[in-house]
Amino acid sequence: MSGLAGGRWVRLGLRAVRLLTGTAPRPFHASASVAASPPTEGFKPGKVAVVTKTTRYEFEQQRYLYAGLSEEDLKQLLAMKGSSYSGLLERHNIHTGNVQHVVTSLRKEGIEVRVVKRGEYDEEVVRWADAIISAGGDGTMLLVASKVLSKDKPVVGVNTDPERSEGHLCLPVRYTHAFPEALERLRRGEFRWLWRQRTRVHLEGTGINPTSVDLHEQQLSLEQHSRAHRISTRGSQQRAGMLYDSFSRTSLLPIRSLNEIFIGESLSSRASYYEISVDDGPWEKQKSSGLSVCTGTGSKAWSYNINKLTEQAVEEVLSIGKSQMGLDMPLDRDIVEKVTDEYNESLVFSPDDRRLFYSIREPIVNRVFSSSQQRGFASRVSVRSRCWDACMVVDGGTSFEFNDGAIATISMAEEDQLRTVVLEH
Repeated sequence: MSGLAGGRWVRLGLRAVRLLTGTAPRPFHASASVAASPPTEGFKPGKVAVVTKTTRYEFEQQRYLYAGLSEEDLKQLLAMKGSSYSGLLERHNIHTGNVQHVVTSLRKEGIEVRVVKRGEYDEEVVRWADAIISAGGDGTMLLVASKVLSKDKPVVGVNTDPERSEGHLCLPVRYTHAFPEALERLRRGEFRWLWRQRTRVHLEGTGINPTSVDLHEQQLSLEQHSRAHRISTRGSQQRAGMLYDSFSRTSLLPIRSLNEIFIGESLSSRASYYEISVDDGPWEKQKSSGLSVCTGTGSKAWSYNINKLTEQAVEEVLSIGKSQMGLDMPLDRDIVEKVTDEYNESLVFSPDDRRLFYSIREPIVNRVFSSSQQRGFASRVSVRSRCWDACMVVDGGTSFEFNDGAIATISMAEEDQLRTVVLEH
C-alpha cells in the first residue's frame, strides 16, 4: 500500500471510529425516504402501450435461427455454452404468460392496448399512449422511461419474471399475478404519485455526434459496440448531409436518465482521461476508471455498488483507527455491521431529490493528476473528454460517442421528472 493510499485508509478509520462513538457526522447526508404526493383522482387511461422485454430465449433465436439454423441446432449450441434450452424456454413462457395476463386485464376494463417489443418502442408509441406499462424488469423500465419526455405521462412497471428479477422500479411482485387487483386500486385512486427526478445532457464541442446506439439487454462486445457507432455515425451524416464537426455545436440529447450516466473508455482496461467541473467550478484533470452521475433512483443501483464498503474493509479500517487513537474498544461483528450499514445507507437518497451524485471510479492520483473529491452531490456536472474511444452510456441502454473535444453538461430540470406510482403491498 502506498503512503498516500495508507494515509487515506487511516483517515477513513478515524472517521469511522468517530462515527461509531457519535463524534462525527455521516459521510453523506441524504434522505432515503420516498416522498410522494397524497392520493388524487383515479388512474383511468384510455390507451395503454405495454412495452415488453426481449427474453434470453428470443435473443438466442435472433442470433441463430434467423441465420438459418434449426431449433435443434439452437439446443446443441446452448448446451455447448452450458445453457439450458428448456430453462430459457420456461422463463420465456412465464414472461409471455404474465404479459398476456396484463393485456387481458386492461382490455377487460375497456382500455385500448398496444403490445410493443422493445425494438419497436419509439416516440410515436409514446405520443399514442395515455400511459405506458413496462413489462419486464428494471432494465425494461429504464428503456421505457428514457423516451417519455413529459412528466404528465404515467409509467408503471410490472415485473414479468419475479423469481429471476428484482424489479425495484416495478409494482410489488404480488401484483404480477394479481394485476386486476392492482388495476382496480389504481382506478380507485388508492395509490400515490411519485415524480422521480431525471437528468438531461447538453452535448457540445468539436467533432460531436449526438447519434445514439441502442444497446441490447445482452452485452455487446467492444468490436460490435465500435462498429455500431461507426455505422450509426455514417448513416446520420448521410441523412443530415453534413458532418458533425463544427466547433461550437450544442445539442440537448432527446433522452433522459432515470438511473445514471456513465462516461469512460469503451475498453475497460484503459484509463479514462477527462476534465471535470462541478457546479461551474474550476476544471480538474482526471484519470480514472470512468465517471458515474446518478439520480436518487439510481443511488440504489450501480452508484451504490461503486461506493459501498464491505465488512472486511470496515473491520480493517476500524482496526487502524483504534490503533491510531489508542482506544480500548472491542471490534466484534455487531460493531462492524453497524458501521458498514450506516455508511452504506448514507449513499442512498430519495428519488425526488433534485441533486445529482457523482462518483469518480478508482481515480489515479500522482504528481500530474489529483482528485480533490472522489464523490459528492451537485446541481450540475460538466465533463470534457480527452479519451480515445469513449462512450457516454445512459441507463446502461443507450450509448453516445464521447471522444476528445466533446463536452457533456449533466443537470436536472423540473419538466424532466418521470411520473410513476407508489402502490403499497
